Amino acid sequence: MRSLLLGIVCVGVLILGACSQSVPRAGGGVVGGEIGGGALPAPKLSNQTGPLRIAVAGLVHGHVEGLLYRASQNTDVKLVGIYEPDRALFDRLAKKYNIDASLYHADLGAMLDATKPEAVSVMSAISDHLRIAQQCAPRGVHMLMEKPLAFSRADAQALWSLSAEHRVLILTNFETSWYASVRESARRVRSGERAPIRHMVFRHGHKGPVEIGCSPEFLAWLTDPAQNGGGAVVDFGCYGAVLATWLMDGQRPTSVVASLSTTKPNIYPRVDDTATIVLTYPGATATIQASWAWTHDNKEMDLHTERGSLHAAKWDSLTARDENQPPVAIKPAPMPEHLKDEWVYLRNVVRAQCEVDPLSSLELNVIVAEILDAARTQGAR
Repeated sequence: MRSLLLGIVCVGVLILGACSQSVPRAGGGVVGGEIGGGALPAPKLSNQTGPLRIAVAGLVHGHVEGLLYRASQNTDVKLVGIYEPDRALFDRLAKKYNIDASLYHADLGAMLDATKPEAVSVMSAISDHLRIAQQCAPRGVHMLMEKPLAFSRADAQALWSLSAEHRVLILTNFETSWYASVRESARRVRSGERAPIRHMVFRHGHKGPVEIGCSPEFLAWLTDPAQNGGGAVVDFGCYGAVLATWLMDGQRPTSVVASLSTTKPNIYPRVDDTATIVLTYPGATATIQASWAWTHDNKEMDLHTERGSLHAAKWDSLTARDENQPPVAIKPAPMPEHLKDEWVYLRNVVRAQCEVDPLSSLELNVIVAEILDAARTQGAR
C-alpha cells in the first residue's frame, strides 16, 4: 500500500514539513486569486431561442450518456454535432440512442465551424479539457466541462486566460450542484441559523469504476495518472474541494494535507483508490474523503457549526441536529427552475437568463484545481 502524509508551505507557514508548492490564501469573496487575478470580463452570450444548440466533444466519459438520452427524449436540447476520434465508439452509442450518423465529426475544429453550437459539452479525459478549450474559445463557443475543470494549476491558468481573452464561459458540472439538500444547507449556514462553520466533512465515491462496470473507454483514461491526474483523489476529491471553497465564500485554504492510498493494487495498480485531503481555513477545517472503495454510492456532506450540524445526502435528503439531540429530517426548499439540472442551467446561463452559479464558475474551479494539484503532488512523492 502506498500512503503519504505530507504538508505544504502556505502563506509563509510551514505545515508538517518543507515543500515547494503552496496554495495561497485569498480574502473573502469569490476572486481569481493566484490564477488569473482580478475579475473575468463579461462573456459574450447567445441571443438564440428555442432548444439549446449543443455539441459534444468526446464520448469517452461515461456521463455523456445522460446527455445523449436527454437529447433523445426531450426537446430543450438539440445535438448539432459530436466530435469523437473513435468512430466505432460513436457508432455504438449512436445505435443505442438513435443518433443520426451525420452528426459525427472526426475533427473538432471542423465540427465547430460547420455546426456553430451555442455551447459544447466536454466529455473527454480531463487532460484533454485544455486542448478542446483552445478550439472552442477562439470561436466564441461556451463550454460545460464534466468535473473537474483541471487537475493541474498550469491547465487551470491556461483555461482562465482563454476565458478572459475570448469572453467565453468555461463552466464545470458536478452532480452535487443540483442537490436541494446542498443548497438548503448553505442557505441555513448563511442565514446564521447554523453558523459559523467549524468543520466540514465530505464523503464522495463508490465501490470503484471497475466494480460498478464503467465502460472500457472510460476506464482507459480514468485509471491513467497522465490523463486523470490520479485516481479517486481527482475523481471524487473535486466534490469536497468545490463545496468547501463555495461554503468558505471563495477563500483559498491556508494549508492542504493529503494522504493517498491504493487499497486494491490488483485492480488499480497505477493510481490511488482512496484519498483523504484536509483543508485548513481561518476558523474552520474541511476533511475530504474520496474513495473507490466505499460499500455503496456515496455523496454526503456534514457541516458542524456552533449552532448544531447539518447532514446533506443525495438530492433531497437532509437532516439537522442540535447539540446532544437526535437528527431531525428537513424538507429542503425546491431548487430554482434555472438550477433544475445542468442542461436547463446551461441553456439559461449562455443566454443571459440567469447569473453564473458559483459552483460551476471558473473563479471557484481554478481554486479546486489548485487544491487537487497540491493533493496529488503530495501523493506522488
